[in-house]
Amino acid sequence: MWSFITDFFTYETTKSVVVKSWTIGIINRMVQLLIITYFIGWVFLHEKAYQVCDTAIESSVMTKVKGFGVYNNRVMDVADYVTPTQGASVFCIITKLITTENQVQGYCPESEPKYSCTHNKNCTKYLNKHGGYGIPTGKCVRFNDTMNTCQIRGWCPAEIDYIKTEPMREVENFTIFIKNSIRFPMFNYTKGNFLPTINKNYISSCNFDKVKHTYCPIFRVGDVIQYAQQNFSVLSQKGGVIGIKIGWLCDLDRAEDQCRPSYSFTRLDAMSQNNNVSPGYNFRFAKYYKMDNGTDYRTLVKAYAIRFDVLVNGNARKFNMIPTLINMVAAFTSVGVGTVLCDIILLNFLKGAEQYKAKKFEEVSDTEIDSHTNCLYRSQLSIRHDEKQSTDSGSFSIGHFG
Repeated sequence: MWSFITDFFTYETTKSVVVKSWTIGIINRMVQLLIITYFIGWVFLHEKAYQVCDTAIESSVMTKVKGFGVYNNRVMDVADYVTPTQGASVFCIITKLITTENQVQGYCPESEPKYSCTHNKNCTKYLNKHGGYGIPTGKCVRFNDTMNTCQIRGWCPAEIDYIKTEPMREVENFTIFIKNSIRFPMFNYTKGNFLPTINKNYISSCNFDKVKHTYCPIFRVGDVIQYAQQNFSVLSQKGGVIGIKIGWLCDLDRAEDQCRPSYSFTRLDAMSQNNNVSPGYNFRFAKYYKMDNGTDYRTLVKAYAIRFDVLVNGNARKFNMIPTLINMVAAFTSVGVGTVLCDIILLNFLKGAEQYKAKKFEEVSDTEIDSHTNCLYRSQLSIRHDEKQSTDSGSFSIGHFG
């Protein structure tokens, strides 16, 4: 117990030992060089740790689509094929339609073949369940000359959505105009995707191109689909979701014109390409009317469309003294890792490790200090006043180069 107490109440202090060894000296300098190179090359130059970063980007996106197409012998303009009409960051361009006209509330047969029947017992199993296009009544009724189907209550006649239609080919040449404004609140910095070199004459003639017109805010639909590595003919048949990504990586320590947007494109619903359950992208909407006798009727439209999502991301960086000082202190502190590594090698793996340990670690007790002090005091009495005392710092130099 006494030994434990005396070992617990001890104090350790560093002792400087100079080791003249080529091996350990080269290792020490190499480790220090690697650490300094890492902090200068990676932390400060690549990661720019001397800057603060604002990732809370605030963004506003406005879009416009232009172009005319022909579908079912009708000329289609923006009001016909774009939804929603507000010009938001998410919008759809309709490529083909399946239209069911003059629907009224009533009773009619289901249109899907899976609801075919021969008598009422085939239809009672659908009671209290959702039917294809209405509420099942449990009756088997005539659908056409060759087939009977279960009856439903709802909007009649029921939609037939498995008929084949061709998409509107002109969609490929439609153009999308994107106006984007961003703000980094930490620095109160605002910017837009209209660079100083962009004017009305330029916008009226340019289309985005990854080589010649990298900052043109007008995008041809066919080019966007191609940049997303998709095929327009396939995409227009079933629909899909395309992402237009605008990236802002701004170093505010540089000139303001260096903060520019970068555009990239991808398909966001890539999983639906290989999914047979619900491939592509489609939705339904209806246009409602009223007859002279007050009866409501509607035109139901199933639309296959290419949906575009404009996604904005980015960050801004600027010099700040606090992260600079923190990383500089971390760099200087990390240089000490070389000392730890060299101590491990020196005390365990090099020849003469025991000799190094004897020089590096030394135990001193209070008794030895008192005895040494008394001896030193008595020896000082014999020293003449004109003689100089030793100024040894206590450092040891051991070993030889070789």
